[in-house]
Amino acid sequence: MNRAAEIRRALEQKFKTQYLEVIDESAAHRGHAGAPEEGQSHFRVRIRAPELGSMTRIARHRAIHSAIGADMMGQIHALAIEAEG
Repeated sequence: MNRAAEIRRALEQKFKTQYLEVIDESAAHRGHAGAPEEGQSHFRVRIRAPELGSMTRIARHRAIHSAIGADMMGQIHALAIEAEG
């Protein structure tokens, strides 16, 4: 399973997603410091879930990072998050 699919699965298990998009933006960062040649290093998550509605922006990011898990977060270089409740 590729990392985008793993991120999607983790978020769908944690949140009641009304909208979820996981975009692999690694190709746009090829050759940059910290970007491995094999890709799967830079992602954008767009998510709408009711659980996120009452959270601050920082709390939303923390909840998403926690849902994805420390192991997966350690394997990616960058994660852009667009979240709403």
